[in-house]
Amino acid sequence: MSETRRIPAPLAIAAAVSIGAMTAIQARINGVLGVRLDDGIVAGLISFAVGLAILIVVVSLRARHRAAFARLRTGVRTRTIPPWMLVGGACGALTVSTQGLTAGVLGVSLFTVGVVAGQTIHGLVLDRIGFGPAGVVAVTPGRVLGGVFALAAVGISLSGDVLDNAPLWMLLLPFAAGVGIAWQAATNGRLAQRVQSPMVATLTSFIAGTTVLLAAATVSVLLRGAPQALPTEPWLYVGGFLGFVYILLGAAIVAHTGVLLLGLGSVLGQLTASVVIDVLWPAASGPALWQLLAMIVVAVASVLVALPWRRRRN
Repeated sequence: MSETRRIPAPLAIAAAVSIGAMTAIQARINGVLGVRLDDGIVAGLISFAVGLAILIVVVSLRARHRAAFARLRTGVRTRTIPPWMLVGGACGALTVSTQGLTAGVLGVSLFTVGVVAGQTIHGLVLDRIGFGPAGVVAVTPGRVLGGVFALAAVGISLSGDVLDNAPLWMLLLPFAAGVGIAWQAATNGRLAQRVQSPMVATLTSFIAGTTVLLAAATVSVLLRGAPQALPTEPWLYVGGFLGFVYILLGAAIVAHTGVLLLGLGSVLGQLTASVVIDVLWPAASGPALWQLLAMIVVAVASVLVALPWRRRRN
């Protein structure tokens, strides 16, 4: 197998930051959709179904994607691709459901708080055990300090009376989603290496996520009844497209960044976009402006100290 061509660190980090920004925008879109439907799980299903439809069209139109999908089927049939590589999308299902259940009430920035904590802690663990496609990534002092700074951003956001305005369970769900995001990125990256296609790995993730959400939405509708009517605003259905783009990007770059550095760049993008969204479009609960700005400063520091800086040799 040929060696994977390295992506320059600044470019990989820029992609990770854009992933975070798209995640924040998707969180607000799916949060509003969940409030409109009064069912966050159905909102998550709609988001994933849109992304899945886009992926099916894209994969079917390109011969190299169809060849990669054939490799996927062969790998599943011969068991050279283990079942756990196929279920990364289940964590994506948790993420979009959590967006629909909490982001519309908490605001994007406070939703991001829980995601940051779960993503950072689990990213360190996954890198240390070598679960991601980059293999074992050394737990250097800079990477540990980057994780500490990211968690410091969480602490800043929880100061004041935030927890008085938002129930604790609404923060625990995003934490679980953050853990899942880190695992999904590592799993999709491993599958992308195996089938030689981030696009097909992303398609597999969306198939798994849509399956899980379809089952969960069926139960939700049976217990609570179906939403009365779907909203007519087209922008409420863009979340699935954003999910398609950022999951594809994550699968493509995680082998170059490691799980933690991908997560830290994503954190910076999420927090920055969250500030803009929550300032322009406030939600019922959320940190004050000074907290949001402090979170961004600390998140920038977390990425800078974790980058693999190399000294120039004379």
